[in-house]
Amino acid sequence: MLVAGLLAVGTASAQRVDGAATHKQLTALEHGLRPAVLNAGEPLPRWSLHERMAHYHVPGVAIAILKGGEVVHATGYGVREAGTDDAVDADTLFSVGSISKVATAAISLRLLSQGRIDLDCDVNTYLKSWRIPSAPNIGNPAVTMRMLMSHTAGLNVHGFRDYLPGEALPTLIETLNGKPPAKNDPVRLLREPGLLSDYSGGGVMVEQQLIEDVTGLPLETVARTLLFDPVGMRRSTFDNPLPATRGNIAKAHDEEGRPTALPRGWEAFPEQAASGLWTSANELGAFVGALIKSYQGNGNFLPRAIATEMMTEVSPSPHGLGPRVEGAGTTRIFHHGGANNSYHAWIEGYLETGDGFVILTNGARGYELHKEIRNALSDALGHGVNPPLRSVALGTTASADYAGSYRIDPEVPMDVRGALADSFDYDSFEVEVVDGAVKVSLPGQSEPLSLLPVGPTQFVNPSGSRQFEVHRDAHGVVRAWSVTQGTSRAYYHRQQPGPATAGK
Repeated sequence: MLVAGLLAVGTASAQRVDGAATHKQLTALEHGLRPAVLNAGEPLPRWSLHERMAHYHVPGVAIAILKGGEVVHATGYGVREAGTDDAVDADTLFSVGSISKVATAAISLRLLSQGRIDLDCDVNTYLKSWRIPSAPNIGNPAVTMRMLMSHTAGLNVHGFRDYLPGEALPTLIETLNGKPPAKNDPVRLLREPGLLSDYSGGGVMVEQQLIEDVTGLPLETVARTLLFDPVGMRRSTFDNPLPATRGNIAKAHDEEGRPTALPRGWEAFPEQAASGLWTSANELGAFVGALIKSYQGNGNFLPRAIATEMMTEVSPSPHGLGPRVEGAGTTRIFHHGGANNSYHAWIEGYLETGDGFVILTNGARGYELHKEIRNALSDALGHGVNPPLRSVALGTTASADYAGSYRIDPEVPMDVRGALADSFDYDSFEVEVVDGAVKVSLPGQSEPLSLLPVGPTQFVNPSGSRQFEVHRDAHGVVRAWSVTQGTSRAYYHRQQPGPATAGK
C-alpha cells in the first residue's frame, strides 16, 4: 500500500499513529487528494500524495496531525533536496512564510497577558526606535495592536520579496522606512485605521518594532523566551539567513522542482515577524496545539480569555488577533497560509474538537499542492469543513440578460463586505455570456474569469473560493450580482446592458 510506502520515507522522529481517525487521514494521503471544484459528472480523482508531489514538482512535504490539541502523528515525505537521498522528516526545518504572523501574534499576546502592552492603545505610545509617521489627511490616525494583528490598521505593504544568497539584508528600521537594501515601499498609513480589512505585512513589522521596543530585545530572543521554549520548539527560529549549522533543512526548489537560491540552497526572509519563521512539522504542530488547548481552557500558554480574543474576528476583517477564523460549532476553525517563493505552508486548528493539521512544502508549486492535501485531510476528519464543490449541468444555457456592467454598492457596510474589500477589491466588473457560459472581466486583469454554475443563478470561480449570484427581481429584471467569500458579501448594481449575444 502507498501509505506504508509514504510512511517509510519518514524517520524515527515520526510519531505513532493514534486511533482510527488518524488512520483515515493517513489513508486520505494514499488516495484522497482532490481539487476544490469538480465539474458536473466528474468522479473524485482520488489522487495520492506521491503522484501530486510529482505533478507539481515538489520534492519534499512534512505533515503533522493533531487530536485533542496534541500532535499524534508527524512525518516527512520525499527529500530535502532534489537529486539526493536526504529524506524529509518531522523535524526538518521549512520556511513557513506568513504563518510567522500567527507566531508573532502569540508573542504579542503573551506580552498582553503580562500586562506589558494594551490592545487598544495608540502603538506610537510604545514605539521608541521608529514611529508611524503622521498622516495629516487622515482623520483619527491612531493605530492599535488590535488593528495591526487583524489587518485593519490602514497600513500598506501587503508582502515582501525574498532575498537570495549574497544579497544584503535590510534592518528592521530600513524595512519600515523602505530604504535600500529593503525591497518594499515605506510602511505608511493609507486610510483611517479600523475601517477596512486590508492585509498588511507592513503592519506586522510595526508589531515587531513594538515588541522589540517594549522588551528591549530582538525578536528572536523574545520568541525564545515567550514562544519557543514554552511550547517546546527547540529548532524553530526567526534567524535569517538561516544558518546551515541548524542542519536538516528543506532546500528551495523552483516550479520545475530544480534546486534554487544557490549556493546556499534557501532564501532569506529578513522581515522576521511577517515571514521569517523557520520551523518543523513537529514544532509547528505543537504550536497549533498550544493555541487550541489555551482556547479550550486546557493549556497554560495563553489565558483562556486572551485565547478567545485571538480566535474572534475583528470586524470588518476575517482575522482574529493573528489567524483567520471562520465557522461555528464543530466547524469553528482558525487557519493561516504561508507563501514565500519556494516554500508554501498551511496550519489549521479545530477549536471545539481539538483536531488540526500542519502542511509544509519546499517547492514553488507547493501552494497548489498544499490546497489538495488540505482537501484530503479535511474530508477525512469529516466535520464538513472545506467540502468539495460540484458544478451542475444546467438544462439551459445561462440567460443572456445576466450580461452587463455592474458597480459596487457603496452603502453596503464594510462589516458586511469584510474580506472582499481586500481580496476582491474591484469597484466594478463586466459580465458576458459567451456560448452560454458566464465570464467576468475584472479591471486590470488580462483574461476574463470563467465561472462554473452550481445552480441556475449561482456560480463559483474555478478555485471555489468565491460564489457569484445573479439577482432577478419580481418584475423579471436582472438587478445585480452579489459576490460572497465566507461570511463576507459585496453587492454590485447593474449599470447598463452588456454584450448579451456574444458567442450566439
